Amino acid sequence: MSETVLRLEGLTKTYNSGRPNEVQVLRGSDLELRAGETVALVAPSGAGKSTLLHMAGLLDTPDRGRVEIGGADMAGRGDRARTAARRRDVGFVYQFHHLLPEFTAVENVVLPQLANGTSPAEAEARAMELLGRVGVAERAGHRPAALSGGEQQRVAFCRALANAPRLLLADEPTGNLDPETSDRVFAALMGLVADTGLSALIATHNHDLAARMDRVVHLDAGRITPAA
Repeated sequence: MSETVLRLEGLTKTYNSGRPNEVQVLRGSDLELRAGETVALVAPSGAGKSTLLHMAGLLDTPDRGRVEIGGADMAGRGDRARTAARRRDVGFVYQFHHLLPEFTAVENVVLPQLANGTSPAEAEARAMELLGRVGVAERAGHRPAALSGGEQQRVAFCRALANAPRLLLADEPTGNLDPETSDRVFAALMGLVADTGLSALIATHNHDLAARMDRVVHLDAGRITPAA
């Protein structure tokens, strides 16, 4: 049996607790992600997908519940330990690329590696390898403003995988692209995931893209349920 990379148990989250405008976003959500598995998280806007991903990636904490990454319980860990685990084990991709505009494509992929202690030569070699895998190596010296939307997002994928995480979390990673570009960019992402063997939890509205993953789950009324 493959290793469990991510386990969420009984996650609850309420915003504005005790106030008239209280919003209970998560109501005991459970999810398990195995090594090498790709899972689509499907839900309408406002259902709590981003909240769930932020908790899975240690950017936010639940009111109650448990988050495990690689079998390690993250509850009660201080900011420094959570930051170290996030940097080492988790890669993030968002709907908008959030590339640093003053740096080139390759520099955007190099920087997180330098922050993780990788040597400049090794970081650049890995960055060029990743950019080559998604077909944008020839654009490595261009800044984000000179790249198309699809190219920018592919660079963002490479940046997320620069430190070889075991878990990729993606929040509508192709939601800002036209259908044709979305399909091409998603194929590049799935190719990266397959090549590196990491696990991926990908939130999407696109049911066609979701069907291309190993498993589909829904977030409904604050709880995760398997696809029918």
